[in-house]
Amino acid sequence: MTTNERTGDATSEVESGEEEEVLGGGELAAHLIKSGITRNEMIAAITNRLHAEAMASLPPNVRRRIRALRTLQKEFADIESKFYLEVHALECKYERMYKPLLEKRAQIVSGAYEPNDAECVNPWRDESEEEELARAVQNAAIAEGEEKKEEKEPAEPPMDPNVKGIPDFWYTIFKNVSMLCEMMQEHDEPIIKCLQDIKVQMFEDPIGFTLEFHFLPNDYFTNTVLTKEYSMKCKPDEENPLEFEGPEIYSCKGCEINWKKGKNVTVKTIKKKQKHKSRGSVRTVTKSVQADSFFNFFAPPQMPDDPNSTLASDTQALLTADFEVGHYIRERVVSRAVLLYTGEGLDEDDDDDYEEEEDSYSDEDSGTEEVSDAED
Repeated sequence: MTTNERTGDATSEVESGEEEEVLGGGELAAHLIKSGITRNEMIAAITNRLHAEAMASLPPNVRRRIRALRTLQKEFADIESKFYLEVHALECKYERMYKPLLEKRAQIVSGAYEPNDAECVNPWRDESEEEELARAVQNAAIAEGEEKKEEKEPAEPPMDPNVKGIPDFWYTIFKNVSMLCEMMQEHDEPIIKCLQDIKVQMFEDPIGFTLEFHFLPNDYFTNTVLTKEYSMKCKPDEENPLEFEGPEIYSCKGCEINWKKGKNVTVKTIKKKQKHKSRGSVRTVTKSVQADSFFNFFAPPQMPDDPNSTLASDTQALLTADFEVGHYIRERVVSRAVLLYTGEGLDEDDDDDYEEEEDSYSDEDSGTEEVSDAED
């Protein structure tokens, strides 16, 4: 990991040097600097200009043949889009075939259905090692319990052997999968423990999917289902058809969470001191701000009505991350839930031991602001 970081730093230094060289000269650079566009947009514009100049230096007959190749590439993209549409139709077909299996999984997890002996046989696995380990853990727990009998504080009662279903199934998955674990805050955990199932609903026309999070009745909100809808497109862009790389998510829509009074974990209250500019007096004001929470997932940034409008860089970054999470939940979490629960299906990133922890937010901010008479 350290080697990769050093390599990345060295690469960044080289790239930075190249960028400065490109930006340092030429009328185009001067014009772009005055236009007020972002640094990344400036670099992209200059890079495109350099490529265009390289093509312009070719003989006319070669440039003509390249234009023919671009036409072929456009035709390729048109055929490729049809391929991906057929793939999506197949995904919808098989999603309907998966549905009975996923419903039975939900019943087993919740305890509504108890599997019979035949359904519990995994002939491809050797269960003897797992059974021996289970007995060792049970014996260790019994021995530990006997040692603590004389302690004043009562030991935590062992898990009821007659417990229904699989307790904390989805909560354990959230803890195991690094992407979800990073989103889940400590104050989210009691709610995630009420999560009973995650379902995917696929749509063919227009293409897209909806994630459904099913919850038991809880002390936090009245919803039984929270939804996140993703819209996709699978057609080359008319203005830039050669940039087509397959279906992509282009928008998403969350849902309203009906929080019970005082239970909204997506909002925190902070206190801020304000100092009067002229009188010098100090007052404390209280205001509500957004708190880190997994449930912000259901309130993504608003998408502009105009699909051709340019998004702010921070909004684009948030949406890109959101799309990645939605795609991952659909592709990996829902389909491989039991393997994420047991750890068998975790990625290498999920198995890493984290040595650093971020500081949690503070409920109070001791910063001081100055206010004028108009604000007083």
